[in-house]
Amino acid sequence: MITRPLSYLTLGVAAPLLFVAGLAVLAGVYRGSDAALGLIALGFIGATILLGRNLLLLVAWARQPVGTPAPQGEGLWGSVFAEIGDRFQRECELKERLSAELRRFQQAAMAMPDGVIYLGEDDVIEWMNPMAEQHFDLDRRRDVRTALPNLIRQPEFVAYLAGRDYAEPLVMRSLRRRDRTLQVQVIAFAGSRRMVLSRDISQLERLENMRRDFVANVSHELRTPLTVVGGFLETLIDGIDDFSRADVIHYLTLASEQSNRMQRLIEELLTLSALETGAPAQVEEEVDAGALVAEVVRETELLSAGRHELRLVLEGGGALLGSRKELQSAFSNLASNAVRYTPAGGHIEIGWRTGDEGGEYWVRDDGIGVDAAHIPRLTERFYRVDRGRSRETGGTGLGLAIVKHIVTRHQGELVIDSELGKGSRFAVRFPPARVRRG
Repeated sequence: MITRPLSYLTLGVAAPLLFVAGLAVLAGVYRGSDAALGLIALGFIGATILLGRNLLLLVAWARQPVGTPAPQGEGLWGSVFAEIGDRFQRECELKERLSAELRRFQQAAMAMPDGVIYLGEDDVIEWMNPMAEQHFDLDRRRDVRTALPNLIRQPEFVAYLAGRDYAEPLVMRSLRRRDRTLQVQVIAFAGSRRMVLSRDISQLERLENMRRDFVANVSHELRTPLTVVGGFLETLIDGIDDFSRADVIHYLTLASEQSNRMQRLIEELLTLSALETGAPAQVEEEVDAGALVAEVVRETELLSAGRHELRLVLEGGGALLGSRKELQSAFSNLASNAVRYTPAGGHIEIGWRTGDEGGEYWVRDDGIGVDAAHIPRLTERFYRVDRGRSRETGGTGLGLAIVKHIVTRHQGELVIDSELGKGSRFAVRFPPARVRRG
């Protein structure tokens, strides 16, 4: 910026006066003092009028909406107006840039998956994003400019906010939604201002509960056969001479069955772990659907050992794109469940059909069925409707969880229909992209 000895305003007033004074001096030399005084008076009046006019223009412009161009002036006043206009334009541009940055910041905060609340003096809400409204059941239009402790009255939150010790976050449950757990963190900034961050950790809490249940279930499922095996071996070691060969073979057979059960459990745990951790799928191929289902039926006949009447239904063959090993595991799992939960003399139907909507594999039985309340949880790990019966039939409680993961990996859908005492129908539906019609 150029430094000037006099301001534009001073020059705008002084220049006309100096000019008039010069005229007056010349007039006094040639015509006498009266003419000089007259010219001085006229010059002063003219300078005053010019000054007043330009000041009025400046005031009128200052009252116009922001962005109105600066007025036009003559001489030095024109330069004054131009520089004021330029400076004002630069400040407007700076303000617009800052406003744009603020808008972008607010848009980012609005889109955050976490709740954000800005607090001013006395914990008054200055701003919040939609997620904070959901977490704390607030309303921006109604609750801004209200003290936050007056809206969230939970004692632990009020104490945390007032305690000024924010090193650790607060975990609290929503009063209005008991199934929601929030993690709240307060951050102090800019003196007395604070920012309240909230995160919904309900799903993490549920996953942690599932992990604990999983560990407890695995421990229990392994402990039972280990106890049986250990008991049989201890009995035989302590009294091997007191048992006949038939008794020894009987005990060892039971121990072997429990050992096989533990082996199946471990294998299914490893399979489920691989599926849940997103391990790469087996090499995909075009699997002959009819041949695969027929093979599952043969395995089911061996498992049933003539105790059930089995029926195979094929409505169109074709090929199924996927991992044969995984598909066979899922199909066999559904069929073996039907054998386990259908009393002797019952009927089991295993079928496959293709159509415009894709392919469907199903297993229908007239067994014990499942109450509708249990159906949504059947695919959970270790979930059993009847724990005692499941152990009697040799189930691990992981079969349907494995089936669901395999079906999901093949873009399919597991559909369960069942009625207590009347039987069940488990169906796997595959999209057209997975089916090659024969």
